[in-house]
Amino acid sequence: MYLKDLFNLSGKTAVVTGGYTGLGKQMAYALAESGANLVLAARKMERCEKVALEISQLFGNKAIAVQCDVAREGDIVTMVNRTMETFDRLDILVNNAGITWGAPAAEYPMDKWRQVIDVNLTGTFMAAKEAFKVMKKQGKGKIINIASVMGLVGCKTNIMDAAAYNASKGAVINMTRDLAAKWAPFGVNVNTLSPGWFPTHMAEKILELRRNDFLDYIPAGRFGNDDDIKGAVVYLASNASDYVHGQVLIVDGGWSIH
Repeated sequence: MYLKDLFNLSGKTAVVTGGYTGLGKQMAYALAESGANLVLAARKMERCEKVALEISQLFGNKAIAVQCDVAREGDIVTMVNRTMETFDRLDILVNNAGITWGAPAAEYPMDKWRQVIDVNLTGTFMAAKEAFKVMKKQGKGKIINIASVMGLVGCKTNIMDAAAYNASKGAVINMTRDLAAKWAPFGVNVNTLSPGWFPTHMAEKILELRRNDFLDYIPAGRFGNDDDIKGAVVYLASNASDYVHGQVLIVDGGWSIH
């Protein structure tokens, strides 16, 4: 197989949760540019529809929007069913939907803790579980769980005070390893993509407030841009990563090497 064919996603179907904004949107565009049809799933249907239309117009791929709250198992089942009804296959799942909540660890409200864990960890597991049922029948599939560099390291409160988010992303990383060990025999690759600091909607406020603190700690001396995540997600979604199971691909400008 030629190198260009290893990265070709033509004819494949990718589901991206939280795919209407930030890194989710960037990854959806990258997968579409590589040839995949897209299912954009999130709670905000109108925004997903807008991005789906943009993708169809830019790349000529078919793209649909599905309303989905990943903390609700019924919504995830509906998302997978809609994908199969429309495309008759599910090749790639990018588990990107996530939330955060900032508060001192000793005063962290437990209702917010549960909410973050429900979306970031439990939602990721439920989506992976439903996608696997389809991929197992197909004999092949790629599940990409989006964690964070903050799932790999701790940090002082002047950088980030969000214990539930960091805990959830660390759990996603080890859950990925466990699922990879269980599902590799069925031709399903489960890996984690762990981004560093990108000026997305979720992160832009803290990056503006503590810009110099962050930049001083990033060896690359900058935040991630719109192109920095694209190659990584296409690699994990494509045949180029067929022998990669349970790994963490870190795209963080060097943040985690300290």
